This record gives sequence, C-alpha cells and structure tokens, in this order.
Amino acid sequence: MKIHHEGTNILILLFIVLAVLQIPVWLFLPPWILPAFCSALSLIIYSFVFNFFRCPKRVFQGNATDLVVSSVDGKVVALEKVYEPEFLKSDAILLSVFMSPLNVHANWYPVSGVVDYVAHHSGRFLSAYLPKSSTENERSTIGITCDNGQRITVRQIAGAMARRIVTYARPGDKAEIDEHLGFIKFGSRVDLYLPLDCEILVKMGQKTSGGLTPVARLKSNTK
Repeated sequence: MKIHHEGTNILILLFIVLAVLQIPVWLFLPPWILPAFCSALSLIIYSFVFNFFRCPKRVFQGNATDLVVSSVDGKVVALEKVYEPEFLKSDAILLSVFMSPLNVHANWYPVSGVVDYVAHHSGRFLSAYLPKSSTENERSTIGITCDNGQRITVRQIAGAMARRIVTYARPGDKAEIDEHLGFIKFGSRVDLYLPLDCEILVKMGQKTSGGLTPVARLKSNTK
C-alpha cells in the first residue's frame, strides 16, 4: 500500500517516539504483561496513523465526459440548493461528502478543466459533519472551469480533528480527475458546488470513493 507523502515525516517521527518509549517501559515496568500491553497499544496507534495516510492509485474507468467524480472517500451528508458567493456567485447544488478518520484523505479533482481560483480561509474547527462548518471552519476554496465550459466550486473543510488543509491546486493549473488537488489531515469534509441544471447521480447517505464514484453529470456549455 502506497503512503501519501504528506504522512512520511509524521510516520517516521511517530515510529521513533513510540520505539523510544518502549525502552523504559520494558526495563522498569515489570511484570511483562504491562509492557506487552503498552507495546500493543503503540502498535494500534501506529497502525491507525499508517492507515490514515494510505494513498491508493486510482484511475477512472470509462467515459468521463461531462461527469463530476467524487473528490474523496466518505459519505454524502448534504445535497441541497444554496447560494455560493465566493467563485460562482450564484445559486448552486451543494453536494457534501464527509470523511471519517478511517477514510482515505487524499483529495482528487472532481472534473477535468482549468483551475481559475484558489483561496484559503482561517476559521473554526467544528465537526465537519455540521452544515455550518462549510462557512465557519478552516477551509480552502478552489474554482474550476470544466472542459465542457461549466464552472464548479470545490471546498476543502477542516473538521474537529483536522488542523491542516493542504491544497496543491494553483490558478492556471490543469485539473485532471486522476490527480490530487490536495489533502486534509484527520477527519474532514469536501463540498462541491454544482450548476443547478446538472443531474445528480448519488443520494444522501451514499458512500463514495474518491476518483472513482460519479456523483453528477453536467450539461455541456460548449457550442
């Protein structure tokens, strides 16, 4: 299993810290049952963090023309009409996917196109499951003009555990659905703001896989 480069230093440091802690535990905490418990607990902690930073290679299979593909692994927690004031500056369909700490946390581009807008906003660290986290939490907004002429907004949102949003997308970059636009560490949410005339392909509560699950079909603006 490939590990995302965002986790390499964290995993190395965590391994060293846990390994060093085992030395006094085994030397000064007899009998062996207590040290064995501490070692098992350390292994569980390391396995959890290792699992969090896993980064599977994914390639969308099939015709992606006009499709919006889920940016992340998780569960659909919002699907409603809202006003998006930052990039689209118009009404849009909000499609939100919540990632638990057990999900893959790499973020894929949901469409192919060109990145037109990127902005980071400081904020709170409410549970990413809450609707108001979309506008009050630490977040990054990415505006993309799709290959078919439509425009969408992607918003990376930090959660109660997430304290760092990493955004690779920059204005002028070429967006490709098989590539990563960023990474969010430890529990979070990604919102997609889609045109009102798109066809939604998922339902509330449905699980999605980043880079693989079609979530909407856009109406082409090309002539």
